[in-house]
Amino acid sequence: MKKVIALLLAAAMMLSLSACANNAPTKEEAPAAQENAAEEAAPAEEEAPAEEGAQDLLAQIKERGYITIATEGNWAPWTYHDEDDNLVGLDIEIGQLIADGLGVKAEFKETNWDSILAGVSSGRFDIACNGVGYSEERAQSFNFSDPYVYDRTVLVVRDDNTDITSFEDLAGKNTTNSPNSLYAQQALDLGAEVTYVDTLNETLSMVIDGRADATLNAEVSINDYMKEHPDAPLKVVCKGQGAPIAYPVMKDASTDTLIAEVNRILAEARDSGKLAEISMKYFDLDLTTP
Repeated sequence: MKKVIALLLAAAMMLSLSACANNAPTKEEAPAAQENAAEEAAPAEEEAPAEEGAQDLLAQIKERGYITIATEGNWAPWTYHDEDDNLVGLDIEIGQLIADGLGVKAEFKETNWDSILAGVSSGRFDIACNGVGYSEERAQSFNFSDPYVYDRTVLVVRDDNTDITSFEDLAGKNTTNSPNSLYAQQALDLGAEVTYVDTLNETLSMVIDGRADATLNAEVSINDYMKEHPDAPLKVVCKGQGAPIAYPVMKDASTDTLIAEVNRILAEARDSGKLAEISMKYFDLDLTTP
């Protein structure tokens, strides 16, 4: 009886081992499994070109359906709020024109001047529409559109100031402007000490109150301020030459197609007279040519 039981147990163990062996992958099956794994990984390699295409900023803008535009919202007549608190101005209308030409929505992001260029450089904003003056130095850090208007720098002092009558007179004087503005840099180059503020109203209040001797600023902005404040004790004592104003984007090859499209839209608006119309609306002057 013991011999019979031993034979039955041995037979059961052989059947169990045979079943386990049938479930294990054979040496011929292993390569097939590896091929299947390789086929599953293949699509990831094919998607790489799509990632490269997504780096193009214009493609990203069109895919998301809007363009982010940095602007101050407090520098009339370029960008400001009207009596009904609507964001308006020359740069707002042209910014909307650009968005329409791209077939996307315009998403204006209001921020202070000092954050505008930094935000464009970091990719936080796609473009800046804020009367940004073009310079060779700035062109080393940003890609610029073609100029859309040209504006002169003017020197402003209190109306009772007789010491400053030319740009050269700023040497050793105190001026006031927004940080990182071309006007502030011009003042520094002329030997002035600059006190930094954020807005045009603050700038001119500094001059009116005697906390600054003078300021350099855009002629159209000073003209607009004097229309709103005809009794302000200020005067323009000197005017510079017209300087190009353009739209900056990130300094990167990924923005080349965006700049090309912006230039196309600006050229069409110039040829149709739309650009001059917007300039006349906000400046009372056609400043679209040098």
